Amino acid sequence: MLNKRNRRISKIVTYALLVIFSLYCIFPFIWMLISALKPKTEIRTATPTFLIQEPTLENFHRVLVDAGFLRYIKNSLFVSIAACLLSMVIAVMAGYALSRYYKLKAVKLSNLAMMLSQMIPGVLLLVPLYLIMQKLNILESYKSLILAYTTFVIPLCTFMMSSFFDTVPLALEEAAEIDGCNKAQTIFKVILPLSLPSLVSTGLYAFINAWNEFMFGYIFISTDEYRTLTPAIMLFKGVNTVDWGGLMAGSVVAVIPVTLIFLFLQRYFLAGLMSGSVKG
Repeated sequence: MLNKRNRRISKIVTYALLVIFSLYCIFPFIWMLISALKPKTEIRTATPTFLIQEPTLENFHRVLVDAGFLRYIKNSLFVSIAACLLSMVIAVMAGYALSRYYKLKAVKLSNLAMMLSQMIPGVLLLVPLYLIMQKLNILESYKSLILAYTTFVIPLCTFMMSSFFDTVPLALEEAAEIDGCNKAQTIFKVILPLSLPSLVSTGLYAFINAWNEFMFGYIFISTDEYRTLTPAIMLFKGVNTVDWGGLMAGSVVAVIPVTLIFLFLQRYFLAGLMSGSVKG
């Protein structure tokens, strides 16, 4: 009886802590959404509250129509998808090499180099990358962002794919080779169909990283034609004033797409993260 009571108390405490933690995590988004639905007079009041006296979509209209955020959304989608696909192609090949040829000296050095690259903050590489993009004459274009985003996500994407390939038994590849498959056919026809969860989780990481990136998009692009969504939010921040309604509405617009994508693909994402954690 006492054990049953202790288990009930433990369960109640656990769920209470989870609810508190969840509220803590989603509080910024809730406040952002509420502020986006408020008129300017309520946002600038001296005593802000959660209650909205006169809800309005004026801020979203100003963001999507007047400020032309639909163009920025299109730019972000193109850059993020391109960076995601390029990263996936490289990560699959490099991850397979790390998994199957890990004894080779060149592979070991590449593995070490990628691990060291993860320790370098992106801001330290901002000036060198800017100069490289300038020499290549690809500033103010999608190419500069795609190359920069791909460069920074490849190491972790490679490690994620390598961890999954470690769990694929060599006997499966040997059976495919006996059936007449070469190495490329073995990878694309046998291994990759088994790695759907890992492919989705790795691709989702690359996509979200490119979608949310601000620094390179703000520095490499200064024209509306190629500006992406996250740097475009800064258009609502002036020298002396800040359009908080537009800023909050733009932030909501930036958050919603990746949230929906994650909700639809979360089971693949979690399965992919767990697939390489235990070797079988």
